[in-house]
Amino acid sequence: MSFTLPNLPYSHDALAPLGMSRETLEFHHDIHHKAYVDNGSKLIAGTEWEGKSLDDIVRGTYVAGAVAQSGIFNNASQHWNHNLFWEVMGPGEGKAMPGDLEKALVEAFGSIQKFKEDFSAAGAGQFGSGWAWLVKDAGGALKITKTENGVNPLCFGQTALLGCDVWEHSYYIDFRNKRPAYLTNFLDKLVNWEAVAAKM
Repeated sequence: MSFTLPNLPYSHDALAPLGMSRETLEFHHDIHHKAYVDNGSKLIAGTEWEGKSLDDIVRGTYVAGAVAQSGIFNNASQHWNHNLFWEVMGPGEGKAMPGDLEKALVEAFGSIQKFKEDFSAAGAGQFGSGWAWLVKDAGGALKITKTENGVNPLCFGQTALLGCDVWEHSYYIDFRNKRPAYLTNFLDKLVNWEAVAAKM
């Protein structure tokens, strides 16, 4: 079974008024994400991972503590990460935060503002390429984490509720080198909070 590039759940123009341009989505989804799909499909062909679920491939090929991960892991994990990334954004509907999610975030972080500050700090503080995450751990607690390169919460037995790509290809066209501004814009304008709540 090969990987499949999902269609965006909105048009390439839909997020432009909110700070993510058509050009960014054309490069990010149509080129970068497609490359992970194409390369990952080639790498798993004829291996023990062919026919496995994407989740199983990510978990099974991750090597804890390794300085560098395998090509299969890198492409499978980045495919998984981007699938979630497109799902948790949206142009209009779902912008109001559902009450159960708001309550959970306030309980975990003290306030919605503090949650946003901590999430942005995690993303801005990730050296080099990587991701910022809101996760639910095995015990049900909400936490903010960051990971390098393509590593994701599946590797640590966590459930990803929200992920923000802080590789430069995610923000450089629209924000140049201003990663903190990109993260603030992501949380304030781009996130579909109903989609995040549904993952709880």
